[in-house]
Amino acid sequence: MDGVFVHPLGLCESDEVGPGTRIWAFAHVLKGARIGAGCNVCDHAFIEGGAVVGDRVTVKNAVLIWDGVTVEDEVFLGPNMLFTNDLTPRAAIKKGPGELLPTVVRTGATIGAGATVVCGLEVGAHAFVAAGAVVTRDVAMHALVAGNPARRIGWVCACGARLPDDLRCAACGRGYELVTEDTGLAELR
Repeated sequence: MDGVFVHPLGLCESDEVGPGTRIWAFAHVLKGARIGAGCNVCDHAFIEGGAVVGDRVTVKNAVLIWDGVTVEDEVFLGPNMLFTNDLTPRAAIKKGPGELLPTVVRTGATIGAGATVVCGLEVGAHAFVAAGAVVTRDVAMHALVAGNPARRIGWVCACGARLPDDLRCAACGRGYELVTEDTGLAELR
């Protein structure tokens, strides 16, 4: 794997890792996982075969990404956040990949430290899941969600700043309009 750094104490069994990606100590990437270019996979992260990670994704320490999870480009996954892929797990019942529910995290989203994302849903582009949140349903584009279960408490800009009521970002000047509560925001052109 040209241009891929794997720490001597990291384990990368996948041959589908993009150039410029760094896999740090005690991280484990299983065969069949796909990781894009320019990613940073920190200590103790685990990426199962069948998981897909896009380009320029930050996977902080102790993140768990299971089969059936797709993470698009430029996503931030905070320390100790985790995904699930089975709504009805039982130790005595083994399920194949076709029985697991897929999860998608769209481009530019952030999932905070210690958050849990329950399977079978979508986190929209540039959404922001607060630390410790438990996501049990889809998250709209640019939505800021927090709590257990996670509820929308506001909106965020693509730059990450919380948006005021007029949906114009004080940090970068971008403006947005509400498409629908379920869909989220669209940037004004």
